[in-house]
Amino acid sequence: MSTGTLFIAATPIGNLEDLSQRALRVLNEVDFVICEDTRVTQKLLQRYDVKKRLVSFHQHSRLARLDKMIEELQSGTSAALVTDAGTPGVSDPGNQVVAAAVAAGIPIVPIPGPSAVTALLSVAGFSVDRYTFLGFLPHKKGRETLLNEIASSVYPVLLFESPHRIVKTLEALAERLPEAKCVVGRELTKQFEEIIRGSLAEVSTVIAKRPSQKGEFVLLVAPS
Repeated sequence: MSTGTLFIAATPIGNLEDLSQRALRVLNEVDFVICEDTRVTQKLLQRYDVKKRLVSFHQHSRLARLDKMIEELQSGTSAALVTDAGTPGVSDPGNQVVAAAVAAGIPIVPIPGPSAVTALLSVAGFSVDRYTFLGFLPHKKGRETLLNEIASSVYPVLLFESPHRIVKTLEALAERLPEAKCVVGRELTKQFEEIIRGSLAEVSTVIAKRPSQKGEFVLLVAPS
């Protein structure tokens, strides 16, 4: 019996029109969909009238659930792995699913599409032929080490940050890189999309003056 296929399907990071025709076809054809939050993925599938069984797998899921999904794929069924927004495996637990599929010899097919990383890089306004991606910075352990690493990087550095920590991160980097420029993207591809440019201190001041922040931020820091 031949094994099934695991498709890694990128989904919109905000604007539902960004779902590719290929990704939509795959979502219609697979036997089940592996996702982070079934409520989030269900909204996307309902938008396109796709009716599929959803299986959640997130950072708190037990490995027994992963084993069961791999067994299903080995039996010949096919699945699409999606994340809540963007490309699976980038700062989410999707890489665990892919690693297990690789170990089990299951064919894996990427369905490329939306990504907050490439979205911000495309509007950087400075050279990003080479860059370093760090995902979310740790809250405590290892944070200072990474901040210093960013300050000494010869390449642009891109990272994700939450609305509760964006100002703190910008201020910490501004202390280390007072002359460096940055580009911050908020709510990329959504109705209130915003791109802010300037020095780290300038951008920090702009954001700090607001009463509240919503949505995740993507931060790109140019080398000093």
